[in-house]
Amino acid sequence: MSLFGGIDAAASGLTAERLRMDVISNNIANANTTRTAEGGAFKRKYVVFEPRVESEPNFARILAGEILPPKDPVGKGVRATRIGTDDTPGTMVYDPGHPDANRDGYVEKPNINIVAEMVDMITASRGYEANVTVINAAKSMAQSALDIGKG
Repeated sequence: MSLFGGIDAAASGLTAERLRMDVISNNIANANTTRTAEGGAFKRKYVVFEPRVESEPNFARILAGEILPPKDPVGKGVRATRIGTDDTPGTMVYDPGHPDANRDGYVEKPNINIVAEMVDMITASRGYEANVTVINAAKSMAQSALDIGKG
């Protein structure tokens, strides 16, 4: 993997982790939302990541010598493919005075566990920091390579 390939992979990680932190923040902000535009209590959201891959090389083109087979299986980074919804039911709380209570007096609360969301936020933050460290190390290596020519 080239120096710029490493920066590109780390930059994709920065983008993905930032989106993950945004989704987690939205979950925390809606931890008490019992009415949404779709109806019912807020449902927890999550981000689905996939590795970034270049288009699969065509075997016939490799045999014809038009393109070379991939030399290294090193990853090209990550991308967010979708934001999913956790459809597990929320807890039912007895609150007959609540405007969203059903006829039995129960209100469905969102299916959000604040502690789990905070743990996810910390791991996303650490992932973001790790990608920043990779970019800074690559910048330092590039600067050191340029300094070799100074004499």
